[in-house]
Amino acid sequence: MEKAGYFLLKLITWIFWLFPLRFHYFMVNFCYFVIYHIFRYRRAVVESNLKNSFPEKTPRVRTRIASHFYRHFCDVFIETLYFDRLSVKQGKGAVKYRNADLPEFYMNQGRQVVVILGHYNNWEWFCNWPLYSKYEFYPVYKKIKNKSFERFYLSLRSHFGAIPLERSLTFRKLMENHQKGIPSMSAFLFDQTPRIYEIQHWVTFLNQETPVILGAEKVARKTNAIVLFANSQKIKRGQYEVEFQLVTENPADCKKYEITEKCLHLLEKQINEHPEFWLWSHKRWKHKRK
Repeated sequence: MEKAGYFLLKLITWIFWLFPLRFHYFMVNFCYFVIYHIFRYRRAVVESNLKNSFPEKTPRVRTRIASHFYRHFCDVFIETLYFDRLSVKQGKGAVKYRNADLPEFYMNQGRQVVVILGHYNNWEWFCNWPLYSKYEFYPVYKKIKNKSFERFYLSLRSHFGAIPLERSLTFRKLMENHQKGIPSMSAFLFDQTPRIYEIQHWVTFLNQETPVILGAEKVARKTNAIVLFANSQKIKRGQYEVEFQLVTENPADCKKYEITEKCLHLLEKQINEHPEFWLWSHKRWKHKRK
């Protein structure tokens, strides 16, 4: 059953590949109408998140943000399925890096680099980074219960040579690289909701008390890794740009929680500028601080 589900997903991407991406963007309009107006996919979650995050905005403005978010959400869904079939030339054009030389500079010195990013723009397409670097790249992921989906996403993320690294194995692998002097880059999505027993720290994020995941900060401290934040922009459909922002060169000198809080501040700034590109359908605030 697992193999059948996986090959069905691969067949879908093959069918997608038969048509150019601009054709799929045309179909997004229909996809948006169905998800937003008919199925009303997580509309209550999105509306609640926007209301609590932007109480100063009028209902009309928040509705407009929600509508634009769903259109972008459909774009990301289509792009993610299409990513599995992108050529090298198309892959390099999907996400361009304004300062790709910054992480390369540190890795050339034998340092580990930890990149922190949020569910903003198309985070899956960040897996094209190996097209820009000779060093190993580890997108850190959380296990998916559905084995077919997990196998599919692992295949997709490794399309251009990335090495997906399951979260529980991350520290061991990066510490091993650190001890052997093997430079590499690892990417952490840090705006996920932690499990209730994982909560160790709360911050004010988008006007709300928010629990945070500290894994990236802990790994950076233990491996003395350079910490960068990936600031992305959507240039147009199917094209994004990333600028790496230095968070710290010496994580051991940072106060506890400082790295995580700095990155959350950068993500919050990004969201405030263009809120429609963040994943508002995520149940980010399901845990409440006692």
